[in-house]
Amino acid sequence: MTPQDPNRNPTANTRRLPSRTRIALAVAGIVVAVPVVAAVVLAAYDWNKARPWLNDKISEAIDRPFEIRGDLSLTWQQQGLSGADRTWRDYLPLPHLVAKDVHVGNPAGMRAPAEMASVGQFAFGVELLPLLRHRIAIPVLRFDNPSVLLQRDAEGKNNWTFKQADKPSPWQLDLQRVVFAKGAVHYIDAVTHVDATAAVDTINADRTYGVSWKLSGKWNNQAITGSGKSGAVLSLRQQTVPFPLAASLDVGGTRIAVEGTLTKPTALTALDMRLKISGPSMARLYGITGVLLPETPAFATEGHLTGSIGANASHWIYDKFTGRVGSSDIHGKLDYRSGQPRPVLTGAVESKLLQFSDLGPLVGADSNASKQARGVDAVQPGNRVLPVETFKTERWTALDADVSFKAQRITRDGGLPIHNLDTLIHMKDGVLSLTPMNFDIAGGRFTSNIMLDGSGKINPHAIRAELKANARKLQLKQLFPTIDGMQATVGQVNADMSLSATGNSVAGLLGSSNGELKGVINEGSVSKLLLEEMGLNLGNVVLTKLIGDKQVKLNCMVTDFSVTNGLMRSRLFVVDTSDAKIDVAGTVNLENEKLDLTLRPDAKGVRVISLRAPIYVRGTFKDPDVSIDKGVLAMRAGGALALAVVAPIAAILPLVNAGPGETTGCETLLAQGGGKPVAPPPGQTLRQKPGKNAQNIKPQPKG
Repeated sequence: MTPQDPNRNPTANTRRLPSRTRIALAVAGIVVAVPVVAAVVLAAYDWNKARPWLNDKISEAIDRPFEIRGDLSLTWQQQGLSGADRTWRDYLPLPHLVAKDVHVGNPAGMRAPAEMASVGQFAFGVELLPLLRHRIAIPVLRFDNPSVLLQRDAEGKNNWTFKQADKPSPWQLDLQRVVFAKGAVHYIDAVTHVDATAAVDTINADRTYGVSWKLSGKWNNQAITGSGKSGAVLSLRQQTVPFPLAASLDVGGTRIAVEGTLTKPTALTALDMRLKISGPSMARLYGITGVLLPETPAFATEGHLTGSIGANASHWIYDKFTGRVGSSDIHGKLDYRSGQPRPVLTGAVESKLLQFSDLGPLVGADSNASKQARGVDAVQPGNRVLPVETFKTERWTALDADVSFKAQRITRDGGLPIHNLDTLIHMKDGVLSLTPMNFDIAGGRFTSNIMLDGSGKINPHAIRAELKANARKLQLKQLFPTIDGMQATVGQVNADMSLSATGNSVAGLLGSSNGELKGVINEGSVSKLLLEEMGLNLGNVVLTKLIGDKQVKLNCMVTDFSVTNGLMRSRLFVVDTSDAKIDVAGTVNLENEKLDLTLRPDAKGVRVISLRAPIYVRGTFKDPDVSIDKGVLAMRAGGALALAVVAPIAAILPLVNAGPGETTGCETLLAQGGGKPVAPPPGQTLRQKPGKNAQNIKPQPKG
């Protein structure tokens, strides 16, 4: 055995590592060491020395002044998020840049009360691996004590739009979350007339909301106040995670409350809210939403709002809403789409019970106190009856609309019930039409077509209006169900109306109107009390003068007025009662609301002594003056004086609708003017029996 060399190293027999392995280990060590050394160097470097360079480069890039006035440092740390918002990336230490006292100015040429933004401190981390792919990934951007001014001037220039680079950058920015802490946002917009400030603060110990804000300022010269809250972290990457929002605003007395979620905050493509709105009039919403709605009494609604705002258009749906307008209920769905040449509003609104008085503000027919409550000047003169409040036609071209409206029942102070109102509200290029507007009333049917042209193409300061309407088979006992003795009557009302006009209010339209009005009442009762129930002071006074306060059988009443430039002229006006025949002649001036009528009664019995002299109706709608000419005895006509006029009688005959085998009081009365009408053979016109004044006239359509 060979003796062991005592000087030999025991490890000498250990096999040496291959040179390839040693090289690999060395490279790996360098790869690990370089980032570590770089991290140490970057962390130890005094970044404040780089502030002038950064300020200059960032100012050039954003085309407005930028300055970091405070300390600038770089550290390595985790993101610090916890709970449901924490991901695996938050456990990795990242280079974390912290800048204090940062300021951003406004673009050149914009006058502003303050700089665009200042931040007490902002901090963000950058993921390293995405840098290899030319992507700047910032998991969280934090702002502490920010103060932001967003401004748009009257020419539409704003300070929040940054210039686009001449050529696309190879680098992409991936900003995933934004966290706000205590600060303020001031918004000034000369286009929408907004000047408001929101104070932002954090909320502790709230699982849903993490940021709160309070708002105050002006919107369209109206005071705006409000408050709200939202999620603590705005997620910009997880687009399917709902972002909670809740807010309550008061804009000039209109209150708006929302609560829901925003699923895609970067594009606002999935807004899902519970919306409550209330205010003095729906018309006040125009300045807030841009949606044209009519004047109404005080209202309150609640429903489900979903919406999206695209690059070129927005779409909002207010679905399953319920509420009240005055004392009336409403419910339905509205759909609003922006677009060219103007936005479009569609939908369907219904009401189970609609109070007639709640319709007054639509045409300015409510009281001055009601006008003030809904924010409109009290313009109605005390001596005028017809509404003088002007239509706001300058807004009519801001929206197109197709909205159907149905009301099951409309009441007037508990009486005069209207059922099954059905209309389509159509607005196109400033022309509003109700085609048709129909409803059931008093056992009969009222049908009409209404057109209001507020486009300004014909007259920039007025509306051109057209109305065609007819009433068929309205039963007197149902028209006035509360009058004693009316339930025994069998009379009915038929009427036609055709008017056209130009004006900027109801009074202006009627004061310039042209057309005709015709009506017939068959067999009923008439009294001062009946006219009083109708709210006609004139009828109250006249009937008291004529017959006192008692029920008198009405065989027939026929009216036929021509209308020229607001002047209604009686072509035929006859009242045939059990006591007398009364011929009415004269004019009603709708422009100045003055009356000039003469009633010439022909008594059927000596008991009606007061009917032996003419009665003059003068004065105004508001204050009629009725007097009796006691010095001149009335000439007995033997029949109604107006019955000698044949053409108006022929025009009225189609409104006389007797049942099979029936003879009505009006049929008998009108037959005296030219023979009793008989039914024609199919396809032929209605012809009177041979007589002195016989002529062809058209038959009444069935129903």
